[in-house]
Amino acid sequence: MSISTSGGEQRRPSVVSTGKKAPAGGKPAEGEKGAGAKPAGTAAKSGSTGRSGSGAKSGSGARVPAGRSGGGGGKKPQQRRPVTPVRVSQGRSWGSIGLFVAVGVVAAAIIGYGAYAVIQNGKKWEDKAAAIDGIVNFRESDPSAVNPLPGKESHVAGPLTYKINPPVGSSHNIAWQNCMGDVYDAPIANEHAVHSLEHGAVWVTYRSDLPADQVEQLASKVRGNEFMMMSPVQNLDKPISLQAWGYQLKLDSPTDGRIDDFIEALRQNATMEPQATCSGGITATGTTPRDNVPGDQQQQPVPPAGG
Repeated sequence: MSISTSGGEQRRPSVVSTGKKAPAGGKPAEGEKGAGAKPAGTAAKSGSTGRSGSGAKSGSGARVPAGRSGGGGGKKPQQRRPVTPVRVSQGRSWGSIGLFVAVGVVAAAIIGYGAYAVIQNGKKWEDKAAAIDGIVNFRESDPSAVNPLPGKESHVAGPLTYKINPPVGSSHNIAWQNCMGDVYDAPIANEHAVHSLEHGAVWVTYRSDLPADQVEQLASKVRGNEFMMMSPVQNLDKPISLQAWGYQLKLDSPTDGRIDDFIEALRQNATMEPQATCSGGITATGTTPRDNVPGDQQQQPVPPAGG
Protein backbone atom coordinates (compact mmCIF):
# COMPACT_ATOMS: atom_id res chain seq x y z
CA MET A 1 0.00 0.00 0.00
CA SER A 2 1.48 3.39 -0.95
CA ILE A 3 0.87 6.78 0.58
CA SER A 4 0.90 9.78 -1.66
CA THR A 5 2.52 13.00 -0.49
CA SER A 6 2.07 16.47 -1.67
CA GLY A 7 5.46 16.41 -3.39
CA GLY A 8 4.62 13.39 -5.40
CA GLU A 9 7.25 11.40 -3.71
CA GLN A 10 6.20 7.97 -2.88
CA ARG A 11 7.17 6.46 0.44
CA ARG A 12 7.26 2.89 1.52
CA PRO A 13 4.80 1.93 4.28
CA SER A 14 6.07 1.58 7.81
CA VAL A 15 6.12 -1.82 9.27
CA VAL A 16 5.14 -2.22 12.92
CA SER A 17 6.92 -5.04 14.65
CA THR A 18 4.95 -7.16 17.06
CA GLY A 19 7.93 -8.88 18.54
CA LYS A 20 7.13 -12.18 16.88
CA LYS A 21 8.90 -13.71 13.99
CA ALA A 22 6.99 -15.07 11.16
CA PRO A 23 7.49 -18.76 10.77
CA ALA A 24 9.28 -19.96 7.82
CA GLY A 25 7.28 -21.52 5.09
CA GLY A 26 4.04 -20.03 6.30
CA LYS A 27 3.62 -22.54 9.16
CA PRO A 28 2.23 -21.38 12.45
CA ALA A 29 4.67 -20.56 15.11
CA GLU A 30 5.48 -23.17 17.66
CA GLY A 31 3.07 -23.06 20.55
CA GLU A 32 0.23 -21.64 18.49
CA LYS A 33 -2.62 -23.94 17.70
CA GLY A 34 -5.21 -23.91 15.18
CA ALA A 35 -8.83 -24.12 16.01
CA GLY A 36 -9.72 -27.58 17.28
CA ALA A 37 -6.10 -28.68 17.67
CA LYS A 38 -5.26 -30.89 20.60
CA PRO A 39 -2.57 -29.91 23.11
CA ALA A 40 0.70 -31.49 22.40
CA GLY A 41 1.87 -34.26 24.59
CA THR A 42 -1.59 -35.22 25.76
CA ALA A 43 -2.16 -38.89 25.18
CA ALA A 44 -5.35 -39.37 27.21
CA LYS A 45 -8.28 -37.27 28.16
CA SER A 46 -8.08 -35.40 31.40
CA GLY A 47 -10.39 -36.44 34.22
CA SER A 48 -11.82 -32.95 34.15
CA THR A 49 -13.18 -33.28 30.60
CA GLY A 50 -14.38 -36.86 30.74
CA ARG A 51 -15.17 -39.73 33.04
CA SER A 52 -12.17 -41.75 34.05
CA GLY A 53 -12.53 -45.47 33.99
CA SER A 54 -11.16 -47.85 36.51
CA GLY A 55 -7.91 -48.07 34.59
CA ALA A 56 -7.64 -44.47 33.36
CA LYS A 57 -4.79 -42.28 34.40
CA SER A 58 -4.83 -38.62 35.20
CA GLY A 59 -2.73 -36.12 33.42
CA SER A 60 -0.02 -36.54 36.04
CA GLY A 61 0.24 -40.23 35.39
CA ALA A 62 -1.33 -41.43 38.68
CA ARG A 63 -4.07 -44.01 38.57
CA VAL A 64 -7.42 -42.62 39.65
CA PRO A 65 -9.48 -44.90 41.88
CA ALA A 66 -12.78 -45.96 40.50
CA GLY A 67 -15.65 -43.71 41.50
CA ARG A 68 -13.42 -40.67 42.08
CA SER A 69 -12.64 -37.86 39.69
CA GLY A 70 -9.05 -37.54 38.76
CA GLY A 71 -7.85 -33.92 39.19
CA GLY A 72 -10.23 -32.83 41.90
CA GLY A 73 -12.48 -31.12 39.40
CA GLY A 74 -15.37 -33.64 39.67
CA LYS A 75 -18.07 -33.99 42.34
CA LYS A 76 -17.01 -35.25 45.71
CA PRO A 77 -18.63 -38.53 46.80
CA GLN A 78 -21.70 -37.91 48.96
CA GLN A 79 -21.09 -38.95 52.56
CA ARG A 80 -23.80 -40.88 54.45
CA ARG A 81 -25.29 -38.89 57.28
CA PRO A 82 -24.87 -40.51 60.75
CA VAL A 83 -27.94 -42.41 61.89
CA THR A 84 -29.38 -41.16 65.16
CA PRO A 85 -30.38 -44.14 67.36
CA VAL A 86 -34.09 -44.32 68.06
CA ARG A 87 -34.95 -44.32 71.76
CA VAL A 88 -37.78 -46.66 72.55
CA SER A 89 -39.93 -45.55 75.47
CA GLN A 90 -40.76 -48.49 77.71
CA GLY A 91 -43.45 -46.61 79.63
CA ARG A 92 -44.18 -47.04 83.32
CA SER A 93 -44.31 -50.42 84.94
CA TRP A 94 -47.70 -50.13 86.61
CA GLY A 95 -47.47 -53.63 88.00
CA SER A 96 -44.35 -52.81 90.00
CA ILE A 97 -45.78 -49.47 91.10
CA GLY A 98 -49.00 -51.12 92.25
CA LEU A 99 -47.08 -53.77 94.17
CA PHE A 100 -44.93 -51.14 95.85
CA VAL A 101 -48.00 -49.12 96.86
CA ALA A 102 -49.78 -52.24 98.17
CA VAL A 103 -46.77 -53.21 100.28
CA GLY A 104 -46.59 -49.67 101.63
CA VAL A 105 -50.27 -49.66 102.56
CA VAL A 106 -49.99 -53.03 104.33
CA ALA A 107 -46.87 -51.92 106.20
CA ALA A 108 -48.57 -48.69 107.27
CA ALA A 109 -51.64 -50.63 108.42
CA ILE A 110 -49.50 -53.03 110.47
CA ILE A 111 -47.57 -50.18 112.05
CA GLY A 112 -50.76 -48.24 112.70
CA TYR A 113 -52.50 -51.22 114.26
CA GLY A 114 -49.46 -51.98 116.38
CA ALA A 115 -49.38 -48.40 117.65
CA TYR A 116 -53.12 -48.54 118.32
CA ALA A 117 -52.76 -51.84 120.20
CA VAL A 118 -49.94 -50.44 122.33
CA ILE A 119 -52.04 -47.39 123.19
CA GLN A 120 -55.10 -49.50 123.93
CA ASN A 121 -53.19 -51.97 126.07
CA GLY A 122 -51.75 -49.08 128.01
CA LYS A 123 -55.21 -47.80 128.91
CA LYS A 124 -56.94 -48.72 132.13
CA TRP A 125 -60.06 -50.82 131.72
CA GLU A 126 -62.10 -47.96 133.16
CA ASP A 127 -60.89 -45.72 130.34
CA LYS A 128 -61.74 -48.34 127.74
CA ALA A 129 -65.23 -48.66 129.22
CA ALA A 130 -65.72 -44.90 129.29
CA ALA A 131 -64.83 -44.72 125.58
CA ILE A 132 -67.79 -46.95 124.59
CA ASP A 133 -70.57 -44.83 123.16
CA GLY A 134 -73.84 -45.17 125.07
CA ILE A 135 -72.47 -47.00 128.10
CA VAL A 136 -73.85 -45.99 131.50
CA ASN A 137 -71.53 -46.05 134.49
CA PHE A 138 -73.89 -46.37 137.46
CA ARG A 139 -70.94 -46.41 139.82
CA GLU A 140 -70.65 -42.69 139.12
CA SER A 141 -74.10 -41.64 137.88
CA ASP A 142 -76.24 -43.50 140.43
CA PRO A 143 -74.34 -45.35 143.18
CA SER A 144 -77.63 -46.35 144.82
CA ALA A 145 -78.16 -48.80 141.94
CA VAL A 146 -74.91 -50.53 142.88
CA ASN A 147 -74.63 -50.25 146.65
CA PRO A 148 -76.55 -52.64 148.94
CA LEU A 149 -80.24 -51.98 149.30
CA PRO A 150 -81.20 -49.70 152.20
CA GLY A 151 -81.27 -51.73 155.39
CA LYS A 152 -79.92 -54.81 153.63
CA GLU A 153 -76.61 -56.61 153.61
CA SER A 154 -74.82 -57.75 150.49
CA HIS A 155 -76.18 -61.30 150.76
CA VAL A 156 -79.91 -61.51 151.27
CA ALA A 157 -82.19 -64.53 150.98
CA GLY A 158 -85.44 -64.49 149.05
CA PRO A 159 -86.78 -62.17 146.33
CA LEU A 160 -85.39 -58.62 146.03
CA THR A 161 -86.56 -55.54 144.21
CA TYR A 162 -84.03 -53.69 142.05
CA LYS A 163 -83.99 -50.09 140.94
CA ILE A 164 -83.18 -50.75 137.29
CA ASN A 165 -83.92 -53.59 134.87
CA PRO A 166 -81.81 -55.64 134.42
CA PRO A 167 -79.92 -54.88 137.65
CA VAL A 168 -76.20 -54.10 137.64
CA GLY A 169 -75.40 -54.51 141.33
CA SER A 170 -76.75 -54.07 144.87
CA SER A 171 -77.75 -56.78 147.35
CA HIS A 172 -78.05 -60.34 146.00
CA ASN A 173 -78.53 -63.96 146.85
CA ILE A 174 -75.74 -65.96 148.42
CA ALA A 175 -75.86 -68.35 145.45
CA TRP A 176 -74.59 -67.11 142.08
CA GLN A 177 -75.71 -68.17 138.62
CA ASN A 178 -73.25 -70.37 136.81
CA CYS A 179 -71.34 -68.14 134.39
CA MET A 180 -68.97 -70.41 132.52
CA GLY A 181 -70.26 -69.37 129.08
CA ASP A 182 -73.77 -70.62 129.96
CA VAL A 183 -76.57 -69.76 127.53
CA TYR A 184 -79.95 -69.99 129.27
CA ASP A 185 -83.06 -70.26 127.12
CA ALA A 186 -85.38 -69.01 129.89
CA PRO A 187 -85.23 -66.13 132.42
CA ILE A 188 -83.07 -66.52 135.48
CA ALA A 189 -83.39 -64.98 138.95
CA ASN A 190 -81.91 -61.47 139.22
CA GLU A 191 -80.73 -62.30 142.72
CA HIS A 192 -78.41 -65.01 141.40
CA ALA A 193 -77.35 -63.07 138.32
CA VAL A 194 -76.25 -60.04 140.32
CA HIS A 195 -74.00 -62.25 142.44
CA SER A 196 -72.35 -63.46 139.22
CA LEU A 197 -71.72 -59.82 138.23
CA GLU A 198 -69.99 -59.35 141.55
CA HIS A 199 -67.63 -62.15 140.58
CA GLY A 200 -66.71 -60.34 137.33
CA ALA A 201 -69.17 -61.87 134.85
CA VAL A 202 -70.76 -60.08 131.87
CA TRP A 203 -74.48 -60.83 131.65
CA VAL A 204 -75.92 -60.64 128.12
CA THR A 205 -79.70 -60.25 128.09
CA TYR A 206 -82.25 -59.93 125.28
CA ARG A 207 -85.92 -59.32 124.77
CA SER A 208 -88.07 -62.41 124.29
CA ASP A 209 -89.25 -61.29 120.83
CA LEU A 210 -85.71 -61.07 119.41
CA PRO A 211 -85.53 -63.19 116.22
CA ALA A 212 -83.95 -66.62 116.67
CA ASP A 213 -81.07 -65.93 114.30
CA GLN A 214 -80.12 -62.82 116.29
CA VAL A 215 -80.36 -64.76 119.54
CA GLU A 216 -77.88 -67.23 118.07
CA GLN A 217 -75.55 -64.41 117.05
CA LEU A 218 -75.48 -63.25 120.65
CA ALA A 219 -75.05 -66.80 121.94
CA SER A 220 -71.96 -67.27 119.75
CA LYS A 221 -70.25 -64.50 121.72
CA VAL A 222 -71.09 -66.13 125.05
CA ARG A 223 -71.08 -69.88 124.62
CA GLY A 224 -68.00 -71.52 126.13
CA ASN A 225 -66.44 -68.25 127.37
CA GLU A 226 -65.70 -68.10 131.06
CA PHE A 227 -67.18 -65.25 133.13
CA MET A 228 -70.08 -64.85 130.71
CA MET A 229 -73.74 -65.89 130.70
CA MET A 230 -76.85 -65.10 128.67
CA SER A 231 -80.61 -65.21 129.21
CA PRO A 232 -83.87 -63.54 128.10
CA VAL A 233 -85.29 -60.84 130.37
CA GLN A 234 -88.91 -59.83 130.80
CA ASN A 235 -90.03 -56.24 130.14
CA LEU A 236 -86.76 -55.18 128.53
CA ASP A 237 -87.07 -51.74 126.88
CA LYS A 238 -84.37 -52.47 124.25
CA PRO A 239 -83.76 -55.60 122.17
CA ILE A 240 -80.38 -56.22 123.85
CA SER A 241 -78.81 -55.15 127.15
CA LEU A 242 -75.34 -55.90 128.53
CA GLN A 243 -74.50 -55.79 132.25
CA ALA A 244 -71.33 -55.82 134.32
CA TRP A 245 -71.05 -54.76 137.95
CA GLY A 246 -72.03 -51.08 137.88
CA TYR A 247 -72.16 -50.81 134.04
CA GLN A 248 -74.89 -51.20 131.41
CA LEU A 249 -75.14 -50.84 127.63
CA LYS A 250 -78.42 -51.16 125.69
CA LEU A 251 -78.42 -51.92 121.98
CA ASP A 252 -80.67 -52.68 119.00
CA SER A 253 -78.61 -55.20 117.02
CA PRO A 254 -76.40 -58.21 117.82
CA THR A 255 -73.97 -57.05 115.11
CA ASP A 256 -73.18 -53.83 116.94
CA GLY A 257 -69.42 -53.67 117.48
CA ARG A 258 -69.86 -52.16 120.93
CA ILE A 259 -70.86 -55.59 122.23
CA ASP A 260 -67.31 -56.84 121.74
CA ASP A 261 -65.90 -53.62 123.19
CA PHE A 262 -68.02 -54.01 126.31
CA ILE A 263 -66.98 -57.63 126.82
CA GLU A 264 -63.29 -56.87 126.27
CA ALA A 265 -63.24 -53.91 128.64
CA LEU A 266 -65.35 -55.27 131.50
CA ARG A 267 -65.26 -59.06 131.65
CA GLN A 268 -63.46 -59.95 134.90
CA ASN A 269 -62.17 -56.36 135.17
CA ALA A 270 -65.36 -55.03 136.77
CA THR A 271 -65.28 -57.69 139.49
CA MET A 272 -65.70 -56.84 143.15
CA GLU A 273 -64.14 -60.18 144.14
CA PRO A 274 -61.05 -60.81 141.98
CA GLN A 275 -60.46 -64.30 143.36
CA ALA A 276 -64.06 -65.50 142.87
CA THR A 277 -65.07 -68.15 140.34
CA CYS A 278 -67.97 -68.59 137.93
CA SER A 279 -68.17 -72.35 138.21
CA GLY A 280 -70.29 -74.29 140.71
CA GLY A 281 -73.24 -71.85 140.53
CA ILE A 282 -76.97 -72.23 139.97
CA THR A 283 -77.85 -73.67 136.58
CA ALA A 284 -81.62 -73.83 137.00
CA THR A 285 -83.80 -71.19 135.30
CA GLY A 286 -86.73 -69.29 136.79
CA THR A 287 -87.13 -65.83 138.30
CA THR A 288 -87.55 -67.03 141.88
CA PRO A 289 -84.37 -67.42 143.94
CA ARG A 290 -83.50 -71.06 144.71
CA ASP A 291 -83.73 -70.54 148.45
CA ASN A 292 -87.37 -69.48 148.12
CA VAL A 293 -88.65 -72.52 146.22
CA PRO A 294 -89.66 -75.92 147.61
CA GLY A 295 -86.74 -77.83 149.06
CA ASP A 296 -86.75 -80.50 146.37
CA GLN A 297 -86.26 -77.83 143.70
CA GLN A 298 -83.54 -75.89 145.44
CA GLN A 299 -80.07 -75.88 143.97
CA GLN A 300 -77.40 -74.37 146.12
CA PRO A 301 -73.83 -73.76 144.87
CA VAL A 302 -70.78 -74.25 146.95
CA PRO A 303 -69.60 -70.69 147.73
CA PRO A 304 -65.88 -70.04 147.10
CA ALA A 305 -63.74 -68.37 149.69
CA GLY A 306 -64.97 -64.82 150.10
CA GLY A 307 -68.06 -65.50 147.96
